Amino acid sequence: MSRRGWLLFAGMCLMWGVPYLMIKVAVQGVSVPVLVFARTAIGALVLLPLAVRPGTLALLRRHWLPVLGFAGLEIIGPWWLLSDAERHITSSMTGLLIAAVPIIAVVLARLFGDTERLRPARLAGLLIGLAGVALLALPHLGGGTGWAVLEMLGVAVGYAAAPLIAGRWLTAVSGVQLTAASLSVAALVYLVPALLTWPAAMPSGPVLASLAGLGLVCTALAFVVFFALIREVGGTRAVVFTYVNPAVAVTAGVLVLDEPLTPAILGAFGLILLGSVLATGRRVTPRPVPAAALAPERA
Repeated sequence: MSRRGWLLFAGMCLMWGVPYLMIKVAVQGVSVPVLVFARTAIGALVLLPLAVRPGTLALLRRHWLPVLGFAGLEIIGPWWLLSDAERHITSSMTGLLIAAVPIIAVVLARLFGDTERLRPARLAGLLIGLAGVALLALPHLGGGTGWAVLEMLGVAVGYAAAPLIAGRWLTAVSGVQLTAASLSVAALVYLVPALLTWPAAMPSGPVLASLAGLGLVCTALAFVVFFALIREVGGTRAVVFTYVNPAVAVTAGVLVLDEPLTPAILGAFGLILLGSVLATGRRVTPRPVPAAALAPERA
């Protein structure tokens, strides 16, 4: 991989590894609807000028139903659940639970008609990864954080299902067009709830900085860099950074927010990472897929 490719790769590891930290800070000062609206509106304003070109609106109208489905599963539902969950559990745990997305994606792909034989290594990966999720989640299901853990599992299912919709019905829509349209729809959905829960006083500096960072860096800039990474190294190699994101999330939570780093967290991370690598491995190198079909998990 070229130096440019490595720089883009490192940028994606960081930009989609730190949102969990920013969300944790932001939910201390604003409501969940305000947080999601701010992030989606900022991202949409930045990406729309890059997405609009002759024929864009006609193209989106022809695919309006799968676009809405993708937006609901990738942004509208998950970003609410994720932000609400972080009111009760650590950013480290959210990052680790999101790491289960590749494993869930393998299961959903088979339900969507994937006929590739589930080789022993992939089956072992599924079981190992699910064991890691269980190690992380089960101790919290009986307490006050149980609902938050279930919310995060819902996020993981949404993140795993959305690319399947993109890959099957939205291959004619570019990644930038799909992202800009999805963010715009999400911003409209959250506009009224955000206005109804708008903070009475100006949020603190760290909260405002987190909101700006989520919208500008972790959403708008991250997608621009992601598509550049796809062009540089190809779709298959581009998504490898998703295995690094949980480590970035845990490190940021421990160093900045003084979140605990327990043997159970380390063990769960190891199992989930190993399971993801095995479960998503293929015997032959797959052909590159369109950018719209590549929507790796993000906060």
